[in-house]
Amino acid sequence: MCNAADTPCGVDHHFNTLPVKEYTYLLGLYLGDGCISKAGRVWRLRIALDKKYPGIIDSCQDAIDAVMSGQHAWIGTHPQGCVNVCLYSKHWPCLFPQHGPGLKHLRPITLEPWQQQLVDQAPEDFIRGLIHSDGCRVIANDRGVKSIRYHFTNHSEDILGLFTGTLDQLGIPWTRSTKYVVSIYRKAATARLDEFIGPKC
Repeated sequence: MCNAADTPCGVDHHFNTLPVKEYTYLLGLYLGDGCISKAGRVWRLRIALDKKYPGIIDSCQDAIDAVMSGQHAWIGTHPQGCVNVCLYSKHWPCLFPQHGPGLKHLRPITLEPWQQQLVDQAPEDFIRGLIHSDGCRVIANDRGVKSIRYHFTNHSEDILGLFTGTLDQLGIPWTRSTKYVVSIYRKAATARLDEFIGPKC
């Protein structure tokens, strides 16, 4: 539990009562392509998603609705073929303490102990959220043989570290293909990811 005196919103939070799978999925989405901004007396969580994937948009809305029981996320317009999935609440800075001024890759990003405990309980959902926001699944032609590959791209070394650390926890091998890209190539590894991620839809 976090006491009211220690929280930005002044309310006691029992983080261990959060819906684990939905929260960790939403955490992955937020770290990948989300932001929190002040809106009057409350805060707005905004997750930017490609409108080509209505299934991911629905999953994001469902996760927000589960984390903020009794409220409903809404979809706002966004340029360049994207949508914003949003919800206003005074609690977002408490639920996502990684919030801060500036771009994520220009400031430290670490998980609070209670967040890491939740990720440890649902690592697949955390990885799924990161891939759905800043990752992709592609079918490559490797010397005439089609093979599945996953890539996760982020400019934050800390977020890349959270991604690879969770893959290590799951026993999924990865490689750093470029400075900002983590790739999963091995057949068994991509098959394991397909069990809980699969093609974007």
